[in-house]
Amino acid sequence: MARLAGVSQTTVSLVLGGNKQGIALHEETRARVLAAARELGYVPDPAARRLAAARNNLLGVFSFTATFPTAVEHSYYPFLVGVEQEAAVQGFDLVLFTGSSPGGAQADASGALERVRLADGCLFLGRHVPAAALRRLVDDGYPAVHIGRRDELSGLAWVGADYVEASAEVVRHLAALGHRRVVLVREDDDAPASTDRERGFRAALDAAGLAGPEGGADPVTRAADPAAGITSEWVRARYAEGVTAFVAEETDTGAAWRALLTAVEGAGLSAPADVSLALLGSPPADLAGRPEPTGFDIPRAELGAAAVRALTGLLAEDGAPTASTVPTVPAATPFVACAFRAGHTAGPPPGA
Repeated sequence: MARLAGVSQTTVSLVLGGNKQGIALHEETRARVLAAARELGYVPDPAARRLAAARNNLLGVFSFTATFPTAVEHSYYPFLVGVEQEAAVQGFDLVLFTGSSPGGAQADASGALERVRLADGCLFLGRHVPAAALRRLVDDGYPAVHIGRRDELSGLAWVGADYVEASAEVVRHLAALGHRRVVLVREDDDAPASTDRERGFRAALDAAGLAGPEGGADPVTRAADPAAGITSEWVRARYAEGVTAFVAEETDTGAAWRALLTAVEGAGLSAPADVSLALLGSPPADLAGRPEPTGFDIPRAELGAAAVRALTGLLAEDGAPTASTVPTVPAATPFVACAFRAGHTAGPPPGA
């Protein structure tokens, strides 16, 4: 490897060992060593690496967002509160990493994720992740836990909210109120949190004998740009087709819920007098002045704390975990339940 990279064996050891000595290395030199390692298919022995390097009691937190979500109103902020509080209980300090460095995590995922090796293990959170780069970390046996379901990456530990059951409970509530035609508005992607919500919505819809718009139209509407796709005209058309309840998913952007609220008001309708509205998630902080939506609350702080416990559990194991030994969902951290929120935006349909 040293020959291929054109450097000394000592330099190779420094780079692959994380340069804990703090010796100055040119970025070009480091990049050549890492490129040579990838070309040769080098996978460090996790147990040997741990024996050679003492732990520093640092847990990393890496957010796949443009900027690190430290603003109180950001939907990720409560996760960080839970992480910080539990890390203190466990006796660990935190180091925050972000994909907002030059190029961003998506543009240069390999370089961005390599930095997390400075910590003993790392927590990851984000709606979309660079799977290939994260896959390499997991294959190397690096202790990692994702906050949110990520079972598409086998071997990556994760903790997640039970969006399937929480979404189903919201539909059952609407059915009990007397609604028979319901639609779900969601963003047009395959983020696990969104697909879980849709799965729970559809399952409960079928179980309760509910349907979408008249004519057999799909009860789920995907909108790449909710602000443009969910308009007052769209709401009026669904209302004319017998839909009396509209459900939106919550994401870190809040785009679907905002678009739905604006479209319903633009259509001259009000909730819950004319139509019922429900939100699959916690309401955005900047909409706190609006009527509390019917839906469920995501236990973000609890999820953050559970993720820390899962990560410290991996660190406590003898030797580093590998793709064959890390459980998809750590046994100590199953799905965390979401609490139903009655709110004030859903009621019986007109005439019921």
